[in-house]
Amino acid sequence: MVGKTKILFSDTELLRFITAGSVDDGKSTLIGRLLYDSKSIFEDQLSAITSTSHKRGMKDVDLSLLTDGLQAEREQGITIDVAYRYFATPKRKFIIADTPGHEQYTRNMVTAASTANLAIILIDARKGVLTQSRRHAYLASLMGIPHLVVAINKMDLVDYSRDVVKKISHEFAEFAAKLTLDNIEYIPMSALNGDMVVERGSCLSWYKGPTLIEVLENTPIDQDINLEDFRFPVQLVCRPRTKDLHDFRGYMGRIESGQITVGDKVTILPSRLESHIKEIVTHEGHIGHAFAPQSVTLTIEDHLDISRGDMLVGIKNPPYVAKKITAILCWLSEAALDSNRKYLIKHSARIVKSVVSKIEYRVDINTLNHEVVDTLKMNDIGCVELNVQQPLVCDYYQKNHATGSFVVIDEASNNTVAAGMIRKAYE
Repeated sequence: MVGKTKILFSDTELLRFITAGSVDDGKSTLIGRLLYDSKSIFEDQLSAITSTSHKRGMKDVDLSLLTDGLQAEREQGITIDVAYRYFATPKRKFIIADTPGHEQYTRNMVTAASTANLAIILIDARKGVLTQSRRHAYLASLMGIPHLVVAINKMDLVDYSRDVVKKISHEFAEFAAKLTLDNIEYIPMSALNGDMVVERGSCLSWYKGPTLIEVLENTPIDQDINLEDFRFPVQLVCRPRTKDLHDFRGYMGRIESGQITVGDKVTILPSRLESHIKEIVTHEGHIGHAFAPQSVTLTIEDHLDISRGDMLVGIKNPPYVAKKITAILCWLSEAALDSNRKYLIKHSARIVKSVVSKIEYRVDINTLNHEVVDTLKMNDIGCVELNVQQPLVCDYYQKNHATGSFVVIDEASNNTVAAGMIRKAYE
C-alpha cells in the first residue's frame, strides 16, 4: 500500500490553480469564460457585469469583470489583488486564484502559488513569450507547482495560426528546460470567444489535444502528496482528564506527509526519543491507518516528554534537525530586510528567533541573474543564510513543501515580512 494510497476525502476532488501572465493577456477574461461556460455564475452576477459592460460602451459582456473585483481594477482594466473564485464540474471542485501580472505584485503571485496544484500561464499569441512569461514560469518552478498549462490566448487575432503556436511552444520549452518544470501542456485558445476553454469551438480543428477544462478535470493530483516520509508536527497535547479518559494523553495535529499505521515505530524530534504508535484517533473513532493530509490524534506506547512544536517522524528518510539553514526568501514587507535585527521564524508548529547571517544573492526575476545586494526589499526574491535559536525539524522545500517552508515575522510589529523555502540545512 505504501505510495499507492488513493487520496479521497470527499466524493469530489479539489484542484487549486492559479492564472498568471503579462498585462492584458486575458487572465481575468479566461477565468470569466470558465465560470460562464461551466454555468458557475449567478443571474445577479451576470446582470451586474452586463450592466457595467454596457456603461463602458461594450456590445458584449466583459467576462473579466467577474474577477476584477476592486474598483481600481475595474477602472484600469488590470488585476491588482489576487482574486479567488470557486466553481465545480461533475468531476472536480476548483479554487482559482487570478494573480496580478505586474512585477510590483510578485508577492501576491507567490502567496497564491504556495498552495496551487497547477498554474496556467497565459501568452498573447500576437506577442509571444515575453519577459513576464519567463518570470511567471520561474516563480511557478520556484514554488514547486507540479503541473503547468501554457495557454496561448487570443488565437482569434492571429487567424488561429498553427505556426504561431509551434513557435511559441518551442520558445517556451527552451526556457522551461532551464527550470524544474516537467509536466507542461500547451493549449491554443480564444478566451474571448471560448475556443478550447470549455467548448472546443470550430476554429481550431487542427488542434487535437485537450481543452483547458479537460486538463483541469483530469490532471492527476494524488501523486502531488508525499506519502513516503511521515511527518507529524504536534499542534496540541490532548489531556481531557475526564472520568473515562483520565489517563489519556494524545498528540493532535495534521499529517503533513507520509502515512502511519498502529504499531509503527516513530522518532520524536528534536529529542530523538523513539516509541511506537498505540492508537490513531479521529472524530469518527479509532482507525488503524492514516495518511497525509488527515488531521488525527496519535497516542504512543511510552510516556515521553512531548510538547507543541515537536514532530513525530518515520524511521526511514528522517528530516534534518537544523540550527542553520540556507533558504530562498520572498520579501513581502514594505520595510526592507535588516541584517542587524532578529526576526521570528514560524516553521510548522514552532516559532523560534533567528538572525540573517548572510545574504548570498538577489534574483533578477526577469533575467534570472544573481545580484550581490546588502538587503532585500518588497517583492525581492533572494537567497540567505539564517541562524536559528532553537533547532528546526525540516526538509528541503522541493522534497516536502510543508516542512520545507516557513514565514518570517517582525518581532516588534508581529507582521509577516517574508516567506521562505529551505534549500539547505545544517545540523
